[in-house]
Amino acid sequence: MSRRYDGRTTTFSPEGRLFQVEYAMEAINNAGSAVGILAKDGIVIAAEKKTVSKLLTPSKTSEKTIKLDDHLICAVAGLTSDANILVNYARLSAQRYELAYQEKEPCEQLVQTICNYKQAYTQFGGQRPFGVSFLYAGWDRHHGFQLYHSDPSGNYGGWKATAIGANNRAAKSMLKSDYEEGMTVEEALAFLVKVMNKTMDSTSPSADKLEFTTVTRNAEGKIVHRQLTQKETDELLQKAAADTASSGDM
Repeated sequence: MSRRYDGRTTTFSPEGRLFQVEYAMEAINNAGSAVGILAKDGIVIAAEKKTVSKLLTPSKTSEKTIKLDDHLICAVAGLTSDANILVNYARLSAQRYELAYQEKEPCEQLVQTICNYKQAYTQFGGQRPFGVSFLYAGWDRHHGFQLYHSDPSGNYGGWKATAIGANNRAAKSMLKSDYEEGMTVEEALAFLVKVMNKTMDSTSPSADKLEFTTVTRNAEGKIVHRQLTQKETDELLQKAAADTASSGDM
């Protein structure tokens, strides 16, 4: 049945489904996972780096977490080439807004701008949906710290904790059962290690397969987004392993 209606993004099936959009969403489920948690003093994002080949030269910048503006970053799951188009579009929108109004574009407004662009690619023939999902983490003076998720259809929503990419259902199940409001950034980091341990395909998570990024405010009120170093990630994983071992002994 689906083969009769999946040739174009503009053709609905009798059940009201757009199969091209659904296929784009399925492609994201094969990408490295990313999990975000909204803490009371910031936001934490953990991302799994898919190792393609040992012969590849390591990237000098983050492969999964990208800066959109000084107050907003995003984690990517899906086709990197598609993500680059949307990232450039978002950066241009943010700079135009700042030039016009002399202040940063509100986080949700920028997310909505990106999603409108993504949704347009589901309405016209000769185009395909963007095969990428984003987790957005940022702060503005209107709503404080915010965490959003968007998918290829152009839908977006605000979350306290959510996951995208491979094994996202398992991650969401764990977040739903164990997430506690009022977590600090440090507590959220420790919790994210447990979530990634349960959801990653690898049996032994390591610093070269994971990256952690925090979004916080410093004493001057400036937004700081920082990726943990490999040494800090190793220490975080070792502490989590020690805590698991000690709780198991009890």
